[in-house]
Amino acid sequence: MSTTEKIIVKENKILKLSNVLVREVSQNELNDINRITHMMESYIKVKGNSTTGPLINYSSAEVDESGQVKIVVKLMVQLKNPLYKVETPYEMKPQIRITNCLFARFQERQENLQFAYSKLQLHAFENDIKLKGDSYTVFVDQKEDNMVADVFMETVAGGEELESL
Repeated sequence: MSTTEKIIVKENKILKLSNVLVREVSQNELNDINRITHMMESYIKVKGNSTTGPLINYSSAEVDESGQVKIVVKLMVQLKNPLYKVETPYEMKPQIRITNCLFARFQERQENLQFAYSKLQLHAFENDIKLKGDSYTVFVDQKEDNMVADVFMETVAGGEELESL
């Protein structure tokens, strides 16, 4: 049995991001995440900028006007400097600040990342914490078969974003 915890949960954490380049991923692009990530990296280089920190995956579920559930996925990365003229499909956010989040530090194989989300949901259930339904996954590190990821889930009682995604 391993002595290190694979998923560590904490409450009341803050996610703060600066100079964030955001790219929404459409439903028909979900299988092309690696290509889209590569295109984002190329776009940043062409603009003469560089990243600070890892890739962040935002996801939430929305119900459209016909009652169908739509999964919203956005890829985000923090830049060293802001970009001022950003072309579609990208947008620039000077700051994103999400307060009062449930947080999980995940250290295991990538295929087991779903357990971090499940553990946060179970923790919220057991502690009567209401979740907003979105999550931010920060891909901190990848070594051989194991990865380190930080998962933030916004609580309903949490603070406001400085700018809505």
